[in-house]
Amino acid sequence: MLKLTAIEAGYDLLQVLWGVDLHVEEGEFVAILGPNGAGKTTTLRTIAGFVPAIRGSVTFRGKELRGTLPHQISRGGIGFVSESLNLFPAMSIYENLLVGAYSVKDKKAVAATMDTVFELFPRLLERRDQLAGTLSGGERKMLAIGRGLMPRPSLLLVDEPSLGLAPMPTLATFEALKTLRARGMTILLVEQNVNTTLQIVDRAYVLEQGRVVLEGTGAELLGNTHVQEAYLGI
Repeated sequence: MLKLTAIEAGYDLLQVLWGVDLHVEEGEFVAILGPNGAGKTTTLRTIAGFVPAIRGSVTFRGKELRGTLPHQISRGGIGFVSESLNLFPAMSIYENLLVGAYSVKDKKAVAATMDTVFELFPRLLERRDQLAGTLSGGERKMLAIGRGLMPRPSLLLVDEPSLGLAPMPTLATFEALKTLRARGMTILLVEQNVNTTLQIVDRAYVLEQGRVVLEGTGAELLGNTHVQEAYLGI
């Protein structure tokens, strides 16, 4: 479904990614792991079109994405839940979700997706008329993921969903992602919670200093000596 080949990307004169190769198959749950500054978020932003690739190829279902604008990539089936969330604080939960569905013309499809979001996150249904700016950190993360689902993407990019969250909201967020995966959603996740992530994903890549240094199934990487020493404190 998604393939990155020898991707190099960065910001102005600062190159962050150096020859990154990765792929995500239809229906897979794949993670990108690594320390701060490794290039994980830059990888997602390059796929989503917010950071132009200097060299290499990004293809989605066989179509080259380099040079494609972010809104075109979104309409083509890739949803992006950024670390910064980008919610509209003066708008309600319901209004934020509707904004996420701006490109969907089928009102029945919008209503069905809204029902799915509220099923995944009952807390959002309870507070659907509450302003986004008054939500807790965990509720904002739920809303951001829900809004990312509203355009009905076939691939969902999720950046650091557990960042800054207490254990209970973190658990709820991961459970929602597992449910989406079980329903056939393809997910590419960036996360620093290595232990929990490797227990739920199909495969993962470890990115360090802008390069892929390890790749394998969740079980394989959990048993890898470098991962254990560098990320799990074993």
